[in-house]
Amino acid sequence: MATITASMVAELRAKTDAPMMECKKALTESDGDMVKAEEILRVKLGSKAGKAASRVTAEGVVFAHMHGQTGALIEVNCETDFVTKNDSFLALAKGAAELLAHHQPQSLEALSALAYSQDGFGPTLEDVRKGLIGKIGENMSFRRFKIISGAHQVTSYLHGTRIGVLVEYSGQEAPARDVAMHVAAMKPVALTSAEVPAELIEREKSVAAAKAAESGKPAEIVQKMIDGAVQKYLKEVSLFDQTFVKNDKQTVEQMLKAANTQVKSFTMYVVGEGIEKKVDDFAAEVAAQVAAAKQAH
Repeated sequence: MATITASMVAELRAKTDAPMMECKKALTESDGDMVKAEEILRVKLGSKAGKAASRVTAEGVVFAHMHGQTGALIEVNCETDFVTKNDSFLALAKGAAELLAHHQPQSLEALSALAYSQDGFGPTLEDVRKGLIGKIGENMSFRRFKIISGAHQVTSYLHGTRIGVLVEYSGQEAPARDVAMHVAAMKPVALTSAEVPAELIEREKSVAAAKAAESGKPAEIVQKMIDGAVQKYLKEVSLFDQTFVKNDKQTVEQMLKAANTQVKSFTMYVVGEGIEKKVDDFAAEVAAQVAAAKQAH
């Protein structure tokens, strides 16, 4: 008879979202076989897709696909880092990026409705997503995408599967791709200082003002300190003003000028940016359930 440990129960619970006692019963019944226990719970509690669909997807991958003059970038999320290495999940993300570049849908809903089959699931991308949730046991979602298509050329750079960049340009591809790599490394927020969002500038101003106020210097000096800090910030976050990662003697703008290439826009996705990650405290959860059980008696 296999020993059923708390970590085994936790793992099965994470996969199925089933109550802890049900997980323990299923593991006991399957003599510790995780796959069999999962099947027992599926029979008892129904499809995992429904249960998993409410869970937070803060992990994931970014994929890009080029098709002629069109470039597409997509972030596809899941719950754990483990699933980001799953072949079926990666195929789903790659397939979605290809659909974007070829069909150019206007929304996530339109993307999800496109014809797509994988792993025996279909006939739409949404059907495949739901099928894989049931198969893998984790929620997964299409979070956001960007399509660039028009008069200019597009190139991309992926840093592993966690950071993706699209760059719209005219001229030579090699320097444009270098810019995409630079963006992934230096994370600018705009092409030029004039395009930096006002709320970011205001936030920087308030930080600079608080620091300058502590100096005890006269008001006009304080104002100069604030202005100087803001100008420094703008240079740091504006792509064209940043020092080029491959040559610290040039700014990005100077490098592009020398290469006779113009960058029109860029888009960068970093996996999970801005998503609240849920951290499960298994011990606290057990303690809470034990306390609730005692109160019930």
